[in-house]
Amino acid sequence: MSLFDDDFYSSRVSRRKSRWVQEDLKKPMVLRSRSSWTKMRIALLSSTVSVAAAALLFGAVFHFDRSEGAAVKTVAVTPTSTADPYEKTIHAAAAVRPTVVSVLNEQYAVSAAGNGDGDAADKEEPKLQEAGVGSGVIFDKKDGKALLITNYHVIAGAVQVKVGMVDGTLRDATIVGSDQITDLAVLAIDDKGIDAVAELGQSSKLRNGEWVMAIGSPLGLDDSLAMGIVSKTKRVIPVSLNQDGNYDWEEEVIQVNAAINQGNSGGPLIDLDGKVVGINSMKIADVGVEGIGFAIPIDVAKPIIDSLIEYGKVKRPYLGVYTLDLDQYLAQQALSNKPPQDSLDPGSGGKSGKGNDDGGDDAAAGSDEGQAEDNPMDDIAAADTGLIVPDEVKDGVIVLEAVGPSKDAGLQFNDLIVKLDNTPIRSTMELRKYLYGSKEIGDSIEVTFYRDGEKQTTKLELAEKEPDDE
Repeated sequence: MSLFDDDFYSSRVSRRKSRWVQEDLKKPMVLRSRSSWTKMRIALLSSTVSVAAAALLFGAVFHFDRSEGAAVKTVAVTPTSTADPYEKTIHAAAAVRPTVVSVLNEQYAVSAAGNGDGDAADKEEPKLQEAGVGSGVIFDKKDGKALLITNYHVIAGAVQVKVGMVDGTLRDATIVGSDQITDLAVLAIDDKGIDAVAELGQSSKLRNGEWVMAIGSPLGLDDSLAMGIVSKTKRVIPVSLNQDGNYDWEEEVIQVNAAINQGNSGGPLIDLDGKVVGINSMKIADVGVEGIGFAIPIDVAKPIIDSLIEYGKVKRPYLGVYTLDLDQYLAQQALSNKPPQDSLDPGSGGKSGKGNDDGGDDAAAGSDEGQAEDNPMDDIAAADTGLIVPDEVKDGVIVLEAVGPSKDAGLQFNDLIVKLDNTPIRSTMELRKYLYGSKEIGDSIEVTFYRDGEKQTTKLELAEKEPDDE
């Protein structure tokens, strides 16, 4: 009995097969084909096969344009550069890595000994020291200079900026321009020996799930690669420009799960074609949070970069007010109006006070340009300013100081702005977004505000911020 039930694998022979074998045994045991082939036929068949093979080979190398009747030679693409995603990452990284640099922020060291009683310590000259390390990417060469992109926060407060090349050498860099709002900056270095620049791509073509790579100097480890996918092509997140905990701007970013650590800021986010699609900017660093990083889309960065190169800054319409959000003011007032702690309460330190927060640096939200200004009215929220807020008004921004166009239009301390043109303004963030997104320098704008509880309006012309207003 066979192990298989079907005839194909069976050792049994069918009766028809058996009869054919018996009849065949009577004939001579000579293997013959059903038709006889002459030498001429064999030669003809060989020639035909050879011609067909030659035609196929010729067609693989040359492409015929039937409309023109001319043969155009095309460049063959190796399978590794098109089909194998692992090889694509290697080629993309190799193309961009020579253009990625480390950016060193140098500031004067603060000597603790200088505050003591020693005269020698007081006479010591301050020394420059490394205050932070970020990354950058070279994207252009002109007039003997190589231009590179990095983040504003990488070079903020720098007395001197140096750039670490991929070969380990250091070069002095100059700041061409910087912009705190978009967290972008452009630096220039001598272009001697620099042969490659990165190609800027299009972030608008990115898709969720697409593979990308972050290149930079995380934790000072230069020339490092990290790979991941695009988690979300467009994410809008609130940021605190002054890093005081108050969100006063929103940034459009690309969310990725590639590892972005301290030092990656300013480095490129590239696609598998080796094109820069973003500038690595930030990550969420918290307990239990992993794989959430953000990059500035290169399509958003391009006009900012052009403006920084041409003007050294981004020209934006200037209203000229230092503001405080009404909800912050009311929250501070609620704290300050709490009954004082018992002087015998051990937790109070024997002091009666205004609560746990006296206003301090959190009071001022800054100016409408979003700069981290030092305002003499920083603790205004803790004081009784005499601000009159109508019961129906729940949101708005309080004018702490009016300068430039606002001062010329008559705005003053304690005015409560609630609307620009026909757009409600509930916070400093919304004030900035309306100005920078909807208005231009020289445009007219109508400001609706409350003064001493009465609603008023005024019109003014938006100006360009002068250096004296910085």
